[in-house]
Amino acid sequence: MIQINNVSKTYKSKKGTVTAVQNVTLKIEAGEIFGMIGYSGAGKSTLLRMLNGLESPTNGEVIINGQSITKCSSSQLRRARQKIGMIFQHFNLLWSRTVLENILFPLEIAKVSKKERVERARELIKLVGLEGRENAYPSELSGGQKQRVGIARALANNPDVLLCDEATSALDPETTDSILSLLTNINKQLGITIILITHEMHVIQKICQRVAVMENGKVVEEGHVVDVFTHPRQEITKKFVKQIRGTDEEFNHQVNSQSIGNDTTYKLTFKNGQADQPHISDVVKHFDIGINILQGKIVQTAEGSYGTLTIQLVGDTNNIKEAISYLESKQVEVEVA
Repeated sequence: MIQINNVSKTYKSKKGTVTAVQNVTLKIEAGEIFGMIGYSGAGKSTLLRMLNGLESPTNGEVIINGQSITKCSSSQLRRARQKIGMIFQHFNLLWSRTVLENILFPLEIAKVSKKERVERARELIKLVGLEGRENAYPSELSGGQKQRVGIARALANNPDVLLCDEATSALDPETTDSILSLLTNINKQLGITIILITHEMHVIQKICQRVAVMENGKVVEEGHVVDVFTHPRQEITKKFVKQIRGTDEEFNHQVNSQSIGNDTTYKLTFKNGQADQPHISDVVKHFDIGINILQGKIVQTAEGSYGTLTIQLVGDTNNIKEAISYLESKQVEVEVA
């Protein structure tokens, strides 16, 4: 669907050359929700803007549906952009136009007949939950409603790809969740590929199937969200995961305050549907050992849930080894904490 091949972007200034994106290669499948996360200055916005030709790479190539966005002529790029919708952090609405007129605008540019564009706009107003607000102006809308107008406008030309540039950063947590739920529904109903950039791990956790972590213009880690959450490799990724799991200091304090004796502490990781299984009670039933539960958490992601549990196993060494082997046979990851 989308292939980013060894893309780099540099800018020249009086102070020298600035590298915003460096040698990024990614493949994004049709119909998935793909996240890019990084702090300010990581290069994620620049990379996103290269997907619809708002920025041209210094090196490398961007291919969408078999068409090279990088090599398009001006007229080809204008046509290609009609199939690549984009929503923005600060909405970018036309303040002198109503909700309906804002959604009609891209259809007017595409020279769609008046009847067709009004029908399409009303379909989208229903889709994003703004029925009854057709004649309201942006100044009369809440932040969440403004973003819903932005989403509807981005969908006007039936795009194959929807780019989301920090689309929830200006919203409160409750409104953010409602917008993320809307994007998930749009992805399911329309089969549209969604690529979003954010600095909030909660956004990635909520709706993304895969994620790329960016730092200093590079993709330093990439994979399925559950894998990245459970086994972050890079320090920057670990910082983001702490937004969901809590800090090491909090974790260690909880463990140390609840520890009993000198028994070995183990960290169990449950994924691939294992978080909902009664493995701990099974161990207690089948093996002559005691279990002290020190800390645990289940995290919901778009791909399902995963859980972590910190325990102490008390009893005969051989029985403990058998219990660990049993857990591992059930695809539970066991490591000394």
